[in-house]
Parts: sequence; structure tokens; C-alpha cells
Amino acid sequence: MVLGPRLDLRQSQSLVMTPQLQQAIKLLALSNLELEAFIGGELERNPLLEAGDSIALPPREMPEPVDGAEPRTGPDASADTLIASGSATADAPLDVDYAAETFIDDSPADGGAALRPTGSDLTSAGGLSASGTASSGDGADFDSFAAPEIGLHDYLMQQAGAALSGMALVIAGQLIGQIDAAGYLEADLPELAGRLGVGLAQVEAVLATIHGFDPAGVGARSLAECIALQAREADRYDPAMACLIANLPLLARGQVAHLQRICGVDEADMADMIRELRGYDPKPGLRFGGERPATVTPDVLVTPSGAGWSIEINGATLPRLLVNRRYQAQLAGGGRDKAARQWLSDCLASANWLIRALDQRQRTILRVTEEIVRHQDGFFRHGVTHLRPLTLRVVAEAVELHESTISRVTSNKYLACPRGTFELKYFFTSAIQSADGGEAASAEAVKSHLRALIAEEKPDAILSDDALVDLLRARGFDIARRTVAKYREAIGLGSSVQRRRQKAMLR
Repeated sequence: MVLGPRLDLRQSQSLVMTPQLQQAIKLLALSNLELEAFIGGELERNPLLEAGDSIALPPREMPEPVDGAEPRTGPDASADTLIASGSATADAPLDVDYAAETFIDDSPADGGAALRPTGSDLTSAGGLSASGTASSGDGADFDSFAAPEIGLHDYLMQQAGAALSGMALVIAGQLIGQIDAAGYLEADLPELAGRLGVGLAQVEAVLATIHGFDPAGVGARSLAECIALQAREADRYDPAMACLIANLPLLARGQVAHLQRICGVDEADMADMIRELRGYDPKPGLRFGGERPATVTPDVLVTPSGAGWSIEINGATLPRLLVNRRYQAQLAGGGRDKAARQWLSDCLASANWLIRALDQRQRTILRVTEEIVRHQDGFFRHGVTHLRPLTLRVVAEAVELHESTISRVTSNKYLACPRGTFELKYFFTSAIQSADGGEAASAEAVKSHLRALIAEEKPDAILSDDALVDLLRARGFDIARRTVAKYREAIGLGSSVQRRRQKAMLR
């Protein structure tokens, strides 16, 4: 072998992440609200883009599923086809008149009645309540008229201004500033007194005044002090109640008989004291302030349509993008500079590509949602107990896309249906083998059965994890004890010992 310089020609294939490809991938992972912000930035950057009316793609009609039928993927091109397509300058097919009769205003988004839940059966585990944003957006948003709630600190400072003055008001401001959102004081009183140059007794006197503010229990330094302040406010802080509050850890462990001996009361009085204790708020500050929880805006709307389902993109938050042809003609006719013509050409190509990428994004979401709805038809008709196991690979093979594309499409996307609003990721669950060798069940369905079994147990017959395993196997779920314990903890249910103590205290 001779070592020396040489000149060779080699051919190889490689995937190049072009800016257009990066943009298409980024758009897939954005939710409707995030996409709205992205489009706003593009409208400011590109003078040839302008916003029209909301996007209103025609809904997909899904007939009643037939056993053994092949999944329908439709004639839509894949995202890879779009990315690998030709130039982005030819945009004539995308200049559609959305106001024409092709897209008449009779889609499910034009009337939110079909999405309005009715009855108690419309709420299931893992779902969020359906919001009014699932409609076309023509109705009034009454939440926007609500006055902002006053914060806990502002509310306490109003009371301090009415009750204190001078240096006492300054101390109260320092103390209130160190009260957390739950209403507990996190300040070190000696350190605060030294920093303000006042006596510790004066700081404690101001704190005692704050303890009398509304809500009762605010400014407490421990749970016991918080409960004691509320008991004093209710004029129920007698020696027996004080002894009970001082031994809250015993109550948490369910040692009611021991507490009876310590407090010197009988069973009836202890039950009455525990009932009184449950009426107090352990976190009084949480009822004030805080931002209003954000309403979940669904990206896809699923409504019953005859014997099947109608699926459409929620276009209420998505403006329709158009190319301003008149402005383009003015710029093209008035400029002779080569750099200006190149800039105009780049703006046109960028606008056309963005319009095509948005159109493909909507169609890809519809295809993926259609496959999810087809696979989970039992859930939409009968509830969470009929949720079937589903993986990204199954959907990817059905719609002929890569698993990573399916993951991006289902991230931060929500589906609104008559049962509520669910994240698309909610429908992808692991499989639990059937005890009789039949079809596997979804993990969410098993959790639903587990929750129902624990809710139906009697106080004197608490079910252990082994007993739950036997009952679940009787219902057709082949599940191990450690899996039952994992699912039980995931849905926030305690062990048999904890549930026995809770129900003993309830009695």
C-alpha cells in the first residue's frame, strides 16, 4: 500500500437539514396557540404575507367502523413528500377562495352545541373539562369580563393599613411579605427584629394582630398553629381541642383510641372534635390571588356524525395566510435593483413555503387524529373502560409516517369530544395481557377498574393488593401485584392500611 496524496471522486447520500425542513418539523410540534404566535412573527417579518379569516378545513367524515376493514389513509401526501417536493414558487393551487360555497358554514366548529357535555357520563379519568373555546369563537368570553382577584398580600395589607400605623405597619409589611401562598409565615422573628431595630416583643405583638386578620389561620408558623387559630376564631379552642391539635401526628396515623385517652373524652366527643377539625382549612391562603387557570384550547374537534365521527381542525385560533399579490406587483414593478428583486423573490418563496407547510401540518394532524379515533372508537362511545392499547408505531404504520413525526404531531395537542378535552398523548397507553388469552387491555382501562374496585370497598373489608389482583383477574386482566401497587399510587390511592385508617376516622 502506497502512502501519498491522491484525488478521488466518491458518491454518497446524506440527509441535509435545510431551513425549510427545520421549519416543517418545528411547525408539527407546535400547538395552535404557539402556532398563532409563530404566525404573528412571520406576518411582521414578511411584507407579502397577510392574515385572512380563520382556517376552516373541511371536516373528515368517518363512517361506522367495520371489523376487519383496512385503515383509510386518504390521498394526502406525507410530510416527507412535501419536504422533498419541488420549488416553493408555484402557489396557484393554494389560492383558494375560502368564502366560496366549497366551505359552507355548517361544520361542527360553527356551533359548539355538539361539544357541550351533557350528563354525568361525560367526564372520565385523565380528561379535562371541555371549554367554550371548542366552538367557533362567536360567543362572548365571559371569563374576560371577570375582575382580577385580589392577591393574599394585598388583602392582608389592606387590613393592616386599617388596624396599624407607624412602625407597627412597617413591621406588618415585612411579615406579610414573607407569608407564602398557602398563608404560612416563613420569617425568622429574631432576625427580623434585629434587622428592623425593634424589640422581639413588638414583632410578636404585630404578628398576633395579623393572626386576627381574614382568612383565619393566616400567618401561622405550623399546621397546628394554623388549626388552633381557626379553632379560636370559631370559639372551639377548649382544653380537649387544644390537646387534639397538639397531637395531630397521632390523628394522621389513625390512633383514635389513644387520642381519646390523652384528651380525656369519650368516643362521641372525639368524633365530634374530628368532624370539627375537618371543617378547618389547612392552607387558608390558597383561596386568594393566584392566576386564573389557563383554559385548554383544543386543536382538534371530534363530534358524532350519524353512525361515525366528524373530525376537523379547530380554526378559531388560526388565521388564514395569503400572499398579497397587489403589493407584490407594486414592489416588482417599481424596483430594478438586483438585490431588491432577490429579496422580493426570497419573501415570496418563504411565504409560499409557509402556506404549504401549514396546510400540510393541518392535514397530517387530521390523518393522525383519524387513525386514533378509529382505533379508540370504543372509548368515544362507551368510556375509558373501553380504551385499547395503542403505540406510536401502530399509528405511524397506518398513516405511513415516521414514529418521530407522530410524536411531534401528538405533542401539546388536545382533542375535544363529547366526553371532554383530552391530550392526544392520552390515547397512547401500554397493553395489559388478558387473563383468558383474549385481546389485551389498556393500562388506563385497568386503572379505571382499579379505581372502581377501591371506591366500592366497605370500611370493614378493605381490599389488599393481593385481593385487588384476584378481582382484576376475575375481570379478565392478568396483572401482577407490583403493577397494582404502581397503578394505585399513580391514581393517588393509598395502601390498604392507609385507606383503613381514613375510613375508620370517617366513621
